[in-house]
Amino acid sequence: MTQQILLAVGILTALGLLAGLILAIASAVMAVPRNEKAERLRDALPGANCGACGYSGCEAYAEAMAGGNAKVGLCTPGGAAVADRTSEILGLDGSDYQVMTAFVRCGGREDFTTRKLEYIGINSCAAANQFYGGNWACGYGCLGYGDCAAVCEYGAITIEDGLARVDASLCRGCTKCVSACPKSLIVMAPGNARGVVRCSSHDKGGIVRKACKVGCIGCMKCVKVCEHDAIHVENYLAKIDFDKCIGCGACADNCPVGCITIFGHETKQKTLEKAKI
Repeated sequence: MTQQILLAVGILTALGLLAGLILAIASAVMAVPRNEKAERLRDALPGANCGACGYSGCEAYAEAMAGGNAKVGLCTPGGAAVADRTSEILGLDGSDYQVMTAFVRCGGREDFTTRKLEYIGINSCAAANQFYGGNWACGYGCLGYGDCAAVCEYGAITIEDGLARVDASLCRGCTKCVSACPKSLIVMAPGNARGVVRCSSHDKGGIVRKACKVGCIGCMKCVKVCEHDAIHVENYLAKIDFDKCIGCGACADNCPVGCITIFGHETKQKTLEKAKI
């Protein structure tokens, strides 16, 4: 009896050793070679896995850079420091990193727009949007419940007077707010952009006027006064070409509704208003 037990134990031990040997050989034969460069690149990235680079996460972006399939400088949360570090790992002279900042294509504060209904429900833009597009008369406007602010890890977005506002100095360009906005109001712009149009409505001017005092009415005045071909109206909405705009402010000065913001430029209308005061 004892011999039978010892024989069974011996057979099982031998089978275990044989299985272990087979697994060890298979592991060595089928092992995926380590890409040390990709690992170093992954360690250099912030690990946010936000997708702002266009890849599913930091690891996928690192592998793409290591394989020569992606350029450096796409990691906006990492900024210039990460761009320079990844360039160094890849043996490049420097990066072409460009700062990107989120901005809200809406200027419809509570005192500029009107309500079409009273929404009572979950305090969320996504939820409110499911109920006839929200409570504001403009179907394109900011709902103001702060889904974008909730996902921003850098405190760059606040809700003031029912409107989302981005602090460019805090924005890291992760694009999480872009994905969170059910109205697709938030877009990314180069950090050196000279100006933006604070509206996203594609309704005709008459409809816009009834819904919001500061909505773009597609009047073309901005296009006519721009000497640099930097602004155009498409589908009743003005859009600035960031590469052509020099920030002269002519479009903002002539916009009858004041929906164009040129950074650092005070419009003639505001100057006149201050003079009267």
